[in-house]
Amino acid sequence: MKVSIDVFRKYIHERLIGYITEKTQGTSGYPLSDFNLSKELSPFLPHETTFEEQVLFLLALMPHIAPEVLDPFLVQDPDLKRPYTRFGGWRGDSHTGFLPTGETAVFLLSAGGEDKRQEVCRLLGTEHWFHTDHILRCEGQGRGEPFLSGRLMLSEEVLSRVLYNKEYEPGFSTEFLARRITTSLDWNDLILPYYLREDLEEICHWLAHQQEIREQWELGRWLRPGYRCLFYGPPGTGKTLTATLLGKRTRRPVYQVDLSAVVSKYIGETEKNLSRLFDRAGQHNWILFFDEADALFGTRTEARSSNDRHSNQETAYLLQRIEAFPGTVLLATNLKDNLDEAFFRRFQSALYFPMPDEEARYRLWQGMLPGCWLGGEAETLLRELSRHPLSGGSMVNVLRSCAVRLHAAGQQEATAGLLRNIIEKELEKEGKIVAARW
Repeated sequence: MKVSIDVFRKYIHERLIGYITEKTQGTSGYPLSDFNLSKELSPFLPHETTFEEQVLFLLALMPHIAPEVLDPFLVQDPDLKRPYTRFGGWRGDSHTGFLPTGETAVFLLSAGGEDKRQEVCRLLGTEHWFHTDHILRCEGQGRGEPFLSGRLMLSEEVLSRVLYNKEYEPGFSTEFLARRITTSLDWNDLILPYYLREDLEEICHWLAHQQEIREQWELGRWLRPGYRCLFYGPPGTGKTLTATLLGKRTRRPVYQVDLSAVVSKYIGETEKNLSRLFDRAGQHNWILFFDEADALFGTRTEARSSNDRHSNQETAYLLQRIEAFPGTVLLATNLKDNLDEAFFRRFQSALYFPMPDEEARYRLWQGMLPGCWLGGEAETLLRELSRHPLSGGSMVNVLRSCAVRLHAAGQQEATAGLLRNIIEKELEKEGKIVAARW
């Protein structure tokens, strides 16, 4: 970026000299150097750029990579003893330098008496790719204040590419109420019934080839992009793991939405929270995963109070966003019957995750337990373990407890008595009667 910094510093210097010449001598003929930095900026911008777009982008970028370049704008008007109105700008809480606004962009581009205000408004408008591709925005205007008094703000995605040379991964915040979920497991570690795996393979194929499928038979008018699927079944049966592995296999980040944070008691806030999530996920082809979905997507009630109407509005808004979303939405619930019926026609599939049967439990234990734990009676012990009606999640709990106890005792082999004790406690915790004693 050194070339861009040097070129932009020179451009600002020439523009300021031209402005001072206009004020003091009444002339406006000071020449400005033309520049084209489209090639150098191409790693950070998704389109070919005009001169005006380059100026606007570099102006927003300078505080982050070379804030001293904007120091000349800190000069005060000698007549008014205050900063020049034409320069725009704002002061941050901790940053002591000049921070640009839309007015700063107008000043830099309006050389020689030419008024570029409408052009800058267009570049910062909602229809320009600066906004639609989540590159640059103008925000922070006070109520009733001019649009161009807003701050020039680069997106976190752009700053991550410029400053750290990597793709941005948002953390949980008030602006993004979701967390990325990952797993060290692989697709082959997923132990599910064959018919469920077939359905998941179909989803994977669609996500990988949906554009080709829609174009090959001219089905674009009928088949929407993206995919919407409901996972339902008892807790601990692999719904969250499956969502994570779908993302891993299709090379898409999966973000689990925090429904308790999304749902707000204030009217309109839930819609805003959801809008930010869907907009960001749509721009980056992320998978949105709503766990315990019935908390937000439950059956709508008769509007007997303002709270009922508010809740129904949230549900209706979500139905619209899911239907229009061009990406992938996965919902998981333990209670399918609690979901609003209007959701089901908007989903391409609803997959039931059953409790694992004895053979599935055998394969799960076989993959989970280290060989040194089982000793010489591995097969017998695995068969005994598989008799107990545990979900995959409960089996992980048993695995963790067993590992802690073995480590504390300095042992390498799990005895039948130790495993019996841990499994019985897990079954009792779930309110189940221990079916058999060993």
